Amino acid sequence: MIKKKICMVGLYGVGKTSLVKRFVDSIFDERYLTTVGVKIDKKDVQVDGCTVSLAIWDIAGEDELAEFRVSNVRGASGYILVADGLRQASLVKALELHDRIVSLVGPLPFVLVVNKADLKPEWEIQPDAVARLTDSGWQILETSAKTGEGVEQMFLALAQEMLERDAAQEADEED
Repeated sequence: MIKKKICMVGLYGVGKTSLVKRFVDSIFDERYLTTVGVKIDKKDVQVDGCTVSLAIWDIAGEDELAEFRVSNVRGASGYILVADGLRQASLVKALELHDRIVSLVGPLPFVLVVNKADLKPEWEIQPDAVARLTDSGWQILETSAKTGEGVEQMFLALAQEMLERDAAQEADEED
């Protein structure tokens, strides 16, 4: 079994906790639950015939009062950036968090998700902003913690990317 620490990062209220609850427990709760500090859940997934045990660190959302703690990301194998399709500012913050993580711990596998796909007609995040990131090589998925759309796929996509990085690093070490 392969063990991987992954972090959920993004602005407060984007749905990080709801996405984790949907993935781990297959439930959705309409009530807003503020994460204080870090909540850790675990779930095993199958990727290319391998069992990958994910330790999912749901990190409290950042706002002007709560500063992102990069120490929570140290030791992570990858992370999921979460933006709320209803709030353009959440995408801006996700991009800032990505830059901060890269500058402090180096590049890690990641996936950007735009959450609340069930409310897509009301989104503030424009398709061209997402297209520019996709064109630059970012893996971007649309999710809905409420309906479950894309939730399992985001974790599987990140697990796949982490395994591919491990394989590439092993190949480099053999050369």
